[in-house]
Amino acid sequence: MRKKQSPNVVIIYADDLGFGDVGCYGASDIHTPNIDRLASRGVSFNHGYATAATCTPSRYSLLTGSYPWRNPQASILAGDSSNIIPSDMPTIARMFQTAGHRTAVVGKWHLGLGKDDIDWNRPISSTPNDVGFDESFIMAATNDRVPCVYVENRKVLGLTDDDPIEVTYDWEKAFPGEPTGRTNPELLRLDYSHGHDAAIINGVSRIGHMRGGKAALWDDESMAETFLERALDFINVNSKTPFFLYYALHQPHVPRLPSKTFKGSTKLGARGDVIAELDWCVGQITDNLERLGLTEDTIIVFTSDNGPVLNDGYKDQAEELNGQHNPAGILRGGKYSMFDGGTRVPFIVSWPGRINSGISDAIICQVDLYACFASIINQVLNAEEAPDSLPLVSTFLGENEIGRTDLVLEGTKAKTVLRRNNWVYIPPYEGRSINENTNIELGNSLEAQLYDLRLDAGQQKNIVSERPDIVKIMSSRLNEILSGERTRY
Repeated sequence: MRKKQSPNVVIIYADDLGFGDVGCYGASDIHTPNIDRLASRGVSFNHGYATAATCTPSRYSLLTGSYPWRNPQASILAGDSSNIIPSDMPTIARMFQTAGHRTAVVGKWHLGLGKDDIDWNRPISSTPNDVGFDESFIMAATNDRVPCVYVENRKVLGLTDDDPIEVTYDWEKAFPGEPTGRTNPELLRLDYSHGHDAAIINGVSRIGHMRGGKAALWDDESMAETFLERALDFINVNSKTPFFLYYALHQPHVPRLPSKTFKGSTKLGARGDVIAELDWCVGQITDNLERLGLTEDTIIVFTSDNGPVLNDGYKDQAEELNGQHNPAGILRGGKYSMFDGGTRVPFIVSWPGRINSGISDAIICQVDLYACFASIINQVLNAEEAPDSLPLVSTFLGENEIGRTDLVLEGTKAKTVLRRNNWVYIPPYEGRSINENTNIELGNSLEAQLYDLRLDAGQQKNIVSERPDIVKIMSSRLNEILSGERTRY
């Protein structure tokens, strides 16, 4: 082990992984030995949260230290959306840069690129390189959205001049002659169930339309290894200097297309297989750090952007083969939901030699990572940055269980919820109670909802009529937070 002035930091960010999807959080039908080993050498938080039940808002919060509802653009983005993080906005990556760390993002971005209309055939402006990352190797959005290409720093990897890329998310501007899942289902090797009926890439129809760039198209089955190799390369090259790696996995987001090594490796079908593949990726990162002698010099955070979903747009038998497995564990809801299953996720912090292993019941959130790491590497935050990130360092390192008192969470469309100590308050909201496509309870109700998680972790009993005193306090506090400019003082 080499002692460094500042520790390395690796954030491993899963995509749609639920509270009950890993062994150390109770899963028995999916084996995750590498994640479990990480947990055995760190702190596992039972009340660790993403800020939102969908991807873009959670990622925005992690990188900016700000609640997503402060930015109206922080909602699920199309693959051709502009970057929603302004180039002059402080970010966790820029904070690490200032401290002398090399910084990189590898994997899913989904925070937008460029400004206004993106020309994918020229160097792209407003990329991760403009918000604090020295290096970036990403997909622009998700693996079910076009363009289905890798972007390395400012350029599409493998693009040739004679086959330019065109992208649109407007069906009225769909490219003539280009097959789609809607018009050419006979070309599909994986049928869609809802929403994924546009451009066909690698025999899978996606969201959005794309033409050109054939040489640059990614291969779905090798995506895990492609991202992993880039992450390992960054660690290897920077092994002698402090670094920050944001490793944003694409699993188990749809379409779930594991490599040959992991196809059929579990009894839960493609979703189980890609979680096994995800776990292997985690193991490759930790094993490499050990080979380099960096284990005790490196803080690893493992968590997920939101809760789980089974049928999210493709007929991959995730529901049929799920068996007795409960992806959200004891929690109600899942991805898209205002119930805890939408935002309460696996949250593991490992720093061997510095953190005593154990389980914490403290409330902590991904938005707090910014301030926690700033404190650990001795960076002073100015009054304007990370407005909602709390420096819960002792909690983060497992030294006590004094976590957050208040935490604002959101489902879809910035519908906010307040967690305060053991209470959860969901204001009245119009809308469907269940998303029929995904079969997930959304939490919408014309009646306010109040749950005592100390007695009712599964949020089965609404006690709003029994505790009007608590409802009054919760409603007032939520409105106070929503009307304020910051919660970190």
